[in-house]
Amino acid sequence: MSVTRRPTIIDVAKHAGVSKSTVSLVLRNSPAVREETRVLVRNAMAEIGYVYNRAAANLRMSNAGLVGLVINDLRNPFFTEFATSLQMALADRGYSTVIANTDESPTLQDQVVGSMIEHGVSALILCAAYGDTAMTFDAAMRGGIPTLQMLRRVDNRLDRFPLIAPDYLSGSLAATQHLIEQGARRIAFVGGLAGRAVTEERKAGYLQVLAQHDLEPVVLTGKSSRAFGRDAARRLFAEAGGVDAAVCFNDLVALGMLSGCHEVGWNIGTDFLIVGFDDIEEVAQSYPALSSVHCDIAGIGITAAQTVVDWIENGNPPPPETRTKVSLSVRQSSGALARYLL
Repeated sequence: MSVTRRPTIIDVAKHAGVSKSTVSLVLRNSPAVREETRVLVRNAMAEIGYVYNRAAANLRMSNAGLVGLVINDLRNPFFTEFATSLQMALADRGYSTVIANTDESPTLQDQVVGSMIEHGVSALILCAAYGDTAMTFDAAMRGGIPTLQMLRRVDNRLDRFPLIAPDYLSGSLAATQHLIEQGARRIAFVGGLAGRAVTEERKAGYLQVLAQHDLEPVVLTGKSSRAFGRDAARRLFAEAGGVDAAVCFNDLVALGMLSGCHEVGWNIGTDFLIVGFDDIEEVAQSYPALSSVHCDIAGIGITAAQTVVDWIENGNPPPPETRTKVSLSVRQSSGALARYLL
């Protein structure tokens, strides 16, 4: 005598054409699910004879509706601002966020992602560390968990792990062109570890504009920190004669350069021009106020939340790559507003 297998939540998801996570949300009566989706799932349950085991589900309820957010460096205000924006946007859609910092360690990243998967997160959003990350992404793929790469591309399987990031190329194009329009002719690119994709992207526009104007590049790569920026300003003053401006990999480097330039006696906005990258909240309050490529950190967080919720609830993965718009916030450090220093 054969025994007919009881339908599972996976059977319901396949029959309704939605994700397993969406079915789970319907079973929990989550307000995050649209009414038409709820009706679709309920009809599928009835059609295949699925019976909800509430007692078993209650054992898992404490972990339901979670999105795992893994950040490579929460000490960097750029990532902190992003995480805050994303967490608030997910909360508005009825989801809780569990956040982990990896300190750029692929080993720690494997550990925290594995733990999140074990605790039943509905999706993963990874600002991933560089290095050997195959285990991290393979684990997410085996678990069938929607996984979004944010702000930096680490795994090239974009059809499986889509990317959302600012248009870094356009940002460095705008920053470099702005410095040339302000009269700079020997412009350095400062910061970012050599060979990393995000460094190369942020540097590409700089190199393109210099080539168009037949200008020689001056590149100082290194850690994306204030300490590196401060040291880079000293080095440029001592070694790179005639350098009159810098496009920085990020705002931390640029803020460090402000301090270094003051130490060596360069007047920011006249003797030396600086443009940062990211436009974190702090740079508008520095003195002099720092010009920066504005990446709309809050907007990216909201976009990521909307994207991952649609993926969870409706089974709609985003395009392989989404680039968000950037703009240039011009302030005193790049010369256009230097009159305020007089």
